Amino acid sequence: MSNISELETSAISAPQHVAIIMDGNGRWAQQQGKKRVFGHKSGVESVRASVTAARKMGVKALTLFAFSSENWLRPEEEVSVLMELFMLVLNREVKRLHKNDIKFRVIGDVSRFSDKLQEKIRAAEQLTEHNQGMVLSVAANYGGRWDIAHAARKLAAQVQANEISTADINEELLHQHTSLADMPELDLLIRTGGDHRISNFLLWQAAYAEFYFTDTLWPDFNENEFNKAVDTFCQRERRFGQTGEQVKQQ
Repeated sequence: MSNISELETSAISAPQHVAIIMDGNGRWAQQQGKKRVFGHKSGVESVRASVTAARKMGVKALTLFAFSSENWLRPEEEVSVLMELFMLVLNREVKRLHKNDIKFRVIGDVSRFSDKLQEKIRAAEQLTEHNQGMVLSVAANYGGRWDIAHAARKLAAQVQANEISTADINEELLHQHTSLADMPELDLLIRTGGDHRISNFLLWQAAYAEFYFTDTLWPDFNENEFNKAVDTFCQRERRFGQTGEQVKQQ
């Protein structure tokens, strides 16, 4: 049993922003002797568990990597099922999120999705936009490089409109145009499924994040697994370029 599940986490030690790369659905399904799409459907329960665990410990922002810009290269049947599953989850889960005062949003280039799915996304965001609890961001048709390039294009447009000069551009200004600019800095990035890479996810935001990699496949990731990841985070010393001695003196 993780210490986090037994003890209240202080506002200082608990991560304020957690992101998860939800990996391992296909392999989990194959281990069951079923098609990959079965794993994606089973992974919905892990989303619920992670949202519940994050909310219990006072996490302010939870960001989930649902569909990358590279995932369009997967088999057509799998992509089709993922789109249908996205619609199904929006229909079933958004009211529950709203009831729990959770704000829902999608980050990424949604223009490639069907008109019907885009409308479902807009409706879900509008329903929950005034909620004051945790913010659940779902990254869909998202890539970290896209995010940075998109922010750069916005800055270029401002320069062209004479709203700013090139001399005004710095890290903070670029950050203000990224997808999660209004969220707390990313503290903890979790990846399930055993791989040790971030797969073009939150490249800008992960600069000073702590990483947690687990062999647990996504459909097996539950509240206790989430608590274990946070427990590990709370035991680490975050230095942000300083020495350990400097951190201890603060």
